[in-house]
Amino acid sequence: MDPLLYWVGLAAVAVNALTGVLDSGRKQMDLIGALLVGVATALGGGTVRDLLLDRNVFWVVDQSYLITALGTGFLTFFIARALPLPPKLFLIPDAVGLALFTIVGTQVALQWHTPWLVASLMGVTTGIVGGVLRDILCNDVPLVFLKGELYASAAWLGALTLIVLQALGLPAVTSTWIALAVILVLRLAAMRFHLTLPEFRQHKTPQA
Repeated sequence: MDPLLYWVGLAAVAVNALTGVLDSGRKQMDLIGALLVGVATALGGGTVRDLLLDRNVFWVVDQSYLITALGTGFLTFFIARALPLPPKLFLIPDAVGLALFTIVGTQVALQWHTPWLVASLMGVTTGIVGGVLRDILCNDVPLVFLKGELYASAAWLGALTLIVLQALGLPAVTSTWIALAVILVLRLAAMRFHLTLPEFRQHKTPQA
């Protein structure tokens, strides 16, 4: 695996483990519960991607990802217990994790020689599934299913940006940073300014 992709992947695992543990704190879970949520958040998206692509699951092949998830979750649990933290603090690292994992998922799919559209959707899958598992385990409606700010759409635009830039011949490092910025800026702007997609609304026929 390309070194850049490897380190971005490790960073994504760490950030998502942090978000899982922070979110579990709202439910007053114990250490084991928080770690389970953190690990599921960190590894869930990549696991689903690898199963869909029929490739060896990344954290089974290289346990560094599992160690990173467990270590980050353990540290986060004890640090968060000692500090007063806002209840929705996890939304900021969640945006970072969404960006990192979307890029990793897209690059992995491209290296697996999938068509560009499939690669972009594998990126979105990698980016959002961990958060879906986190919310389900915390007994919440997943963020991606809620009527609200851009989430999966921000990830998809970033994945498509990465694919287009690489098709135009930009270096992998440059295209990666630009695509990361696209996802992160879109997601943070959506949270700040409540940017949403159009809703489907049926016009009611006036009663005679």
